[in-house]
Amino acid sequence: MADQHPHSHDHGPATPASLRLRRLIAAVLVPFALAVVAGLVLLWPGRLPAHASTGIGFDQPTVSGRVTATRTVPCAGSGPSSGSGSGQGSCTLVSVRITHGRDSGRTVQQTLTPDVTAVYGAGEKVVLDYSPTAPPGLQYTIGDADRSLPLALLAAVFAVAVIVVGRLRGLAALVALGVSFAVLSLFVLPAILKGEDPLRVAVVGGGAIMLLALYLCHGLSARTSVAVIGTLASLALIGILGEAFIGLAHLTGNTTDETALVHSLYPGIRMPGLLLAGVIIGSLGVLNDVTVTQASSVWELRAADPTMTAPALYRAGIRIGRDHIASTVNTLVMAYAGAALPLMLLFAIADRSAWTVATSEIVAEEVVRTLVGSIGLIASVPLTTGLAALVASRDRTGDHPHTAAEPAQEVIAAMAMATPARHRHRR
Repeated sequence: MADQHPHSHDHGPATPASLRLRRLIAAVLVPFALAVVAGLVLLWPGRLPAHASTGIGFDQPTVSGRVTATRTVPCAGSGPSSGSGSGQGSCTLVSVRITHGRDSGRTVQQTLTPDVTAVYGAGEKVVLDYSPTAPPGLQYTIGDADRSLPLALLAAVFAVAVIVVGRLRGLAALVALGVSFAVLSLFVLPAILKGEDPLRVAVVGGGAIMLLALYLCHGLSARTSVAVIGTLASLALIGILGEAFIGLAHLTGNTTDETALVHSLYPGIRMPGLLLAGVIIGSLGVLNDVTVTQASSVWELRAADPTMTAPALYRAGIRIGRDHIASTVNTLVMAYAGAALPLMLLFAIADRSAWTVATSEIVAEEVVRTLVGSIGLIASVPLTTGLAALVASRDRTGDHPHTAAEPAQEVIAAMAMATPARHRHRR
């Protein structure tokens, strides 16, 4: 039987699916989208509860300042000292003029000992930590360099590069990136701090990010919807495996100074749940990349050869997916290893076996995070490719009504998929 409609072989937007497929996809995604909206409404944090400030670390208020002068002084008895290394040797006395806050215009001094690795020069902008309960000469201390300008410049270069190369699609990607940060900063983080279950917050927030980012970047189409369903199924698997192995490995999620500070300020937060939420949110980006690539690959194969059946599309798509898995899993592991490189160096000089180091909690967290995310990534390839092959093989070119013979053609096509290869292309 000859095709009744010509097939387009361009590489533009995905051709719309048939009405039956659109209804089937909507039956899966609409309830999920409504559940995400309901979760956002029910878990919306509102105003955060007040907490007792510790006045240390990240809990300190900060102000801006500018270094006016530096000079070398003897360490012993040379005024306010930063750190514990006050002793013999040469220290650096740094004068800083406060440029923001209630004491704007005031100049403060701080002595940096040789064990402080940061180096500051005259004219450099810095961030000062403010401790109101400290003695008058020690209320302001240099916390860090002010990196606002170079980071803003780098972000601008990144945005220009994305728009120049990606054009409208790149602009949509930047909008989606902004939406993702908004969901994280306005919903996910405040809701967890308010005491909501981190797992529920991560599922709702991750679902919102996934829907908004994928549809903003790739448009409303069957192709995008297939990627969304593949991502959703893989995230569910990651959540199940993560919760199981975090419990089996007895991971507390409280292994760093930052998590200890969060736990001291908000003791109601379930730290293992926070660890699992981090696994889900961290896996979302790479999953989106894999599922979109697999779905797009299947549709491009279908556009190149409209006669390809669902099994043929799956076999071709899964070959692409295997290459994608091999490179992406290695990328994921190297990304985690790079982030934990100082920790790996610390354990490298410790007098412990490699297995003892790997099973210590601080390393086991990264192992569970990496392996659970990788399993979800691997599972997303056959899931998304199989679903894309089923949908793309029945995709239609155009939205116009089909003839009454269409149901019969679909039945014959389905039967043909189960017949030997030599009978599939008979007319």
